[in-house]
Amino acid sequence: MRKAIRPAVANRAPQPLNAGERTNPSGKAIRNSILLSIPDEEFHLLRPHLEFTSLPQRLRIQEANHKLENAYFLNRGMVSLVFTTHGGESVEVGVVGSEGFTPIPVAAGLRRSPHRAVMQIAGEGFVVSVDALETVLKSSPALQAKLHRYAAVHGMQVAQTAGCNRLHDIEQRLSRWLLLAQDRVGSGLLRITHDFLAMMLGTDRPSVSLAAGGLQKKQIIEYTRGSVRILNRKKLESSACECYGIIQEFNGELALR
Repeated sequence: MRKAIRPAVANRAPQPLNAGERTNPSGKAIRNSILLSIPDEEFHLLRPHLEFTSLPQRLRIQEANHKLENAYFLNRGMVSLVFTTHGGESVEVGVVGSEGFTPIPVAAGLRRSPHRAVMQIAGEGFVVSVDALETVLKSSPALQAKLHRYAAVHGMQVAQTAGCNRLHDIEQRLSRWLLLAQDRVGSGLLRITHDFLAMMLGTDRPSVSLAAGGLQKKQIIEYTRGSVRILNRKKLESSACECYGIIQEFNGELALR
């Protein structure tokens, strides 16, 4: 009996590369999930335009309603997308780490965003001009599809966060935020202040202090000046509202493509 012929390896779907297997022209290793997942031919079109950059905490990389000049693909760290009222009140509506890119509107050819983008947790990554990115996208259907898919999933995250900020209590929201931050920075130690957390969660400092104190009494986190350490991830997940799980389900869809 003739043995069944297995499909040629070349016909299998390409697998994402491991972090560090690609570099920019200056030799800096790439750890961004989108840049590691696109085909070689498309990456080589984009590679000459990838400039490595350090991204310190609180750096504003995008201002609301200003022309978008650059796009960022993070290796590490976390960006907060912030909505600010005319009166100066602010609330975080979404976060971006090494799984994605910002500003997200450029995926749809838009040159403005209603949100400010701030480095919430310091990191590093690659910056490319929006002009160059748009040129590359004309010959890069896989990259274009990745950016569109990420934009759609992130839009769901923004909508979920808006509902969460309106309907859930501060301890649940703080737990959800800490989990999302840990997922993106890969560390249980988060360099963040109560003042900045209050701004991101759309509340005041005493409310954040009270919520953090409650989590600390339960030995879920440890708070010191300027940082939060996650002690018990499982308990933190139990303390968070259902929004964390819903957001993670959407993010899981990205990892499967």
